[in-house]
Amino acid sequence: MYNPSSLNAEEFICHDEALASIAYASENRNNLGLVDSIIEKAERKKGLSHREASVLLACDVPEKVQKIYALAERIKQDIYGNRIVMFAPLYLSNYCINSCSYCPYHAKNKHIARKKLTQEDIVREVTALQDMGHKRLAIESGEDPLNNPIEYILESIRTIYSVKHRNGSIRRVNVNIAATTVENYRKLKDAGIGTYILFQETYHKQSYEKLHPAGPKHNYAYHTEAMDRAMQGGIDDVGIGVLFGLERYRYEFAALLMHAEHLEAVHGVGPHTISVPRVKRADDIDPDEFGNGIDDETFAKICACLRLAVPYTGMIISTRESKATREKVIRLGVSQISGASKTSVGGYGSPDSEEENSAQFDVSDNRTLDEVVCWLMELGFIPSFCTACYREGRTGDRFMALCKSGRISDCCHPNALMTLKEYLEDYASEQARRTGSALIRRELGNIPNERIRYIAAERLEKIAAGQRDFRF
Repeated sequence: MYNPSSLNAEEFICHDEALASIAYASENRNNLGLVDSIIEKAERKKGLSHREASVLLACDVPEKVQKIYALAERIKQDIYGNRIVMFAPLYLSNYCINSCSYCPYHAKNKHIARKKLTQEDIVREVTALQDMGHKRLAIESGEDPLNNPIEYILESIRTIYSVKHRNGSIRRVNVNIAATTVENYRKLKDAGIGTYILFQETYHKQSYEKLHPAGPKHNYAYHTEAMDRAMQGGIDDVGIGVLFGLERYRYEFAALLMHAEHLEAVHGVGPHTISVPRVKRADDIDPDEFGNGIDDETFAKICACLRLAVPYTGMIISTRESKATREKVIRLGVSQISGASKTSVGGYGSPDSEEENSAQFDVSDNRTLDEVVCWLMELGFIPSFCTACYREGRTGDRFMALCKSGRISDCCHPNALMTLKEYLEDYASEQARRTGSALIRRELGNIPNERIRYIAAERLEKIAAGQRDFRF
């Protein structure tokens, strides 16, 4: 029986409920009265249940689908404005003892170059990332208690935060590592991490165990219940996600929202972010072998329906996706994107053929960070390098309260402009400076609070004069 308040993985991710939700959605996908009532509920920006959202995902009436897309775009604008948060992944090590059949890091893969960054390597990588203009990283590592113990992760976080190069600094480190213990989550919290991120890969237990035939990740319950342990360890912000293409997307969609409902029911706050990666080709991995690939239109619809279901949750898309796909979904709900990503270990500081062979997956968007920034600005978005909420303690339920009250624009909008100004002053091309300066002048007038608008204008002048790191 489905029980979102349970701490048992198979009760808060209930297989029978997922199947029942798919069946209900299929039966009602063109029930126009029901579809309209769900859309009307979504307009109130209070969210949708996994069943309600599943009906919208299944609906194939063109007029209603366009209405879903238009509402997703409006909700995204109402809550997040035209800000897009920028980040980059940093791969520390690809040593791994698991046997995940969709990941080239799996233990039996003898083709891939195995590598682990030393602390000196990390300094070089972080310096290269700072020289691009990045302020926010997501560190990634395979699961290997011998090569990548928690002590190595903690030391690496300390090193990342310690690197100050010219005007560069990493102000937020998010962590994407294997499920671990409450004690280790407390250590990560004490190290000053931002969000703890862990993808479920698939919520379908039978498929999960087949895709993870050996290694500690084989334990479905331990992996699925990781976010509860992270929150018990004091981590306020957690990020969930599935790897679309491993199982049927409607099953994953319903279960993903069940997980969000569970976190809300037990901890009083849902996931800080939801990621929507799709299986991509990589060394020793052919995505077609899984037989559950989704086309671009279905992917866009998933993003739109997620935005309606969890209006206040950040949504992340990586460089797995092409420029065209990213351009579509940032309008429909995505609020964070990576830029100039390298999925290889050591790919930023000294990329070479061996290191590129350590990549986790093929990147579809190979543009530089400056090119991505220019592209976003030309589309009317504000590339934001802001990390203020995390550093001001606006995490967990405090962040959600800010979002739901509508006051997020009082801090996030000016913070985005100030961090963009830093980027333009320190790292940008001439084209980016021209486009960005015009954008800032225009957007400054969109700050609703007159006092905050005045302070922001003063601080922008101080940034131009050489000062850094202002935040509301």
